[in-house]
Amino acid sequence: MDENKKPVSLRNKILMILIFFKDRFDLHEGKEDELETIDYIKKNVEFKGANLWILIFAIFVASVGLNVNSTAVIIGAMLISPLMGPIMGIGLAAGINDFELLKKSLKNLGIAVLISILTSTIYFSFTPLDDAQSELLARTEPTIWDVLIALFGGLAGIVAGSRKEKSNAIPGVAIATALMPPLCTAGYGLATGNLYYFFGAFYLFFINSVFISLSTYVIVRFMKFPKKEFMDRKREKTVRTYISIFTLLTIIPSVYLAYNIVKRTFWEKSVKQFISTEFDLPRTQIIASTLVYDSDSSVIEISLIGERIEEEEIIRIQKRLDAFKLTNTHLLLKQSGDSGTDMNLLRSDILKDLYERNELLIQDKDQKINLLERELSEYSRSSNQVVDLANEAKIHYPNLENFTLNRAIMANLKDNRQDTLLLAFAKFRQNPSNQEKQRFEEWLKIRTKADTVSLIIQ
Repeated sequence: MDENKKPVSLRNKILMILIFFKDRFDLHEGKEDELETIDYIKKNVEFKGANLWILIFAIFVASVGLNVNSTAVIIGAMLISPLMGPIMGIGLAAGINDFELLKKSLKNLGIAVLISILTSTIYFSFTPLDDAQSELLARTEPTIWDVLIALFGGLAGIVAGSRKEKSNAIPGVAIATALMPPLCTAGYGLATGNLYYFFGAFYLFFINSVFISLSTYVIVRFMKFPKKEFMDRKREKTVRTYISIFTLLTIIPSVYLAYNIVKRTFWEKSVKQFISTEFDLPRTQIIASTLVYDSDSSVIEISLIGERIEEEEIIRIQKRLDAFKLTNTHLLLKQSGDSGTDMNLLRSDILKDLYERNELLIQDKDQKINLLERELSEYSRSSNQVVDLANEAKIHYPNLENFTLNRAIMANLKDNRQDTLLLAFAKFRQNPSNQEKQRFEEWLKIRTKADTVSLIIQ
């Protein structure tokens, strides 16, 4: 009997654990009515009136943030941006077979994208600051991390949007997935005529939008939102076919693009390991490296300075490419003295390297100079104060002959610490009474605004 009870008891424990986790991860807990959620998302789809003006102002703010390389300004712009509405609307429409909502979402997203790029192009056409800062350059090429952020951010957004208690998750998703900065960067690309920036940034925006929509579609289907009902069955079948075709046409290319992004990310990681391992040379230094990824034929171009690498060594290094899984990758080395080496580029890279190495040292010296200037200014101010105090004290105490005032460091041996003390020295023709001494000390405290004054009278 005991042997028969043990398996039952074990099964019960496993069942209890499964029920516990099911309750913990139940998405239906605290869920808003599906129709309310659908209505909530639909309201944020359309761009007209105030919504459109908010978008324009947010784009200007984001463009300024990218222009001056301010992360805080860019985050603020993303918080007020209403771009998430139509993107989530596309995923919802695909999930509930609402073709009208799908058309409306696509139309409004197109309007938003057009207005955003136009606004940022106008800004970057007139701004006096035309350098591409690091915040702007970070939006020109999507990576595998951007895909993952868009996917999981979209999941968080639709789950939060389906709750009774609305949270700040959707603005958080807009910040994490960075929908606005790529559009501003695309505008910068148009304004400066740099099509690489334009297409790279627009590609990033497209990837983010698709995976946020895909996340919304998955959760809507998983939570079994009510699908749109049609009186005409033939019309319903046509709509579902269109929705299915649209979903496939969106998912298949995006999965392919994401796959290429993953391949490129792993390739770049392998290249960095290859360079750090094979070019750790004592008398030769890398001053520039250019990576060009292509699924069929990638190129690693490295510019070197110092002792030249012999041809036999170059052949050995090239053979090591396969060891780092860098297939279909060609290594191109430019060494000092080669006819194809741009010496001006080498000089500028060397100067840049020297500047970067000494920048912290320069900053440290500037800080020390500023500190010394402040100390000198404080000393000069204190010297003038002593003369003013001495003349003022002479009016109250005619017998005063000499007076000095200084700040001294006192070692507190009991507590093992240092204290700053205001030390005053006064010499009178006739020794003042104790009452006069006390009054003089109190006057000094008030006049110097010090908590403690140590007065020495000769």
